[in-house]
Amino acid sequence: MAEHDGDLNKLTELARGINIAMFTTVDGEGHFVSRPMAQQEVEFDGDLWFFAERSSSAVAHIATHPHVGVTLSSSDVWISIDGEAEVVEDVAKAKDLWNSWVEAWLPQGPEDPSVVLIKVNGHSAEYWDTPGGKVASVMSFVKSKVTGEAYDGGENKTVQL
Repeated sequence: MAEHDGDLNKLTELARGINIAMFTTVDGEGHFVSRPMAQQEVEFDGDLWFFAERSSSAVAHIATHPHVGVTLSSSDVWISIDGEAEVVEDVAKAKDLWNSWVEAWLPQGPEDPSVVLIKVNGHSAEYWDTPGGKVASVMSFVKSKVTGEAYDGGENKTVQL
């Protein structure tokens, strides 16, 4: 259990450092639809929070197919999360998460009935962490070419949430 907690802590910290996610839903015809969304909070158990407009395609897709995928990436971290999304109507939580970034997209404010939250309850996640970013990756690549050993791109783990 201690190893799982350590992996979960690492996943949570890696995810907190990435603001924009690709949020993937399934439309009425069974097609994947991805769009960039700003994550607002990452909870210790791997849950993620997003804002959306009630009339958005993301909210409509969640109503019929709540199974979603979320991908987060930076210059040295990649995370893929599989989970179930739910639309949450909680003005207090919306006020708690509200910031100027959200206000730029939803100027009507957190109390407006058109503004909802999306909570993604993660089932599992996989992450790839390459400390040192591009420089470390290039050095590992060169080392593999020189020595003939397999490329070591960093840490890769799957975490059950």
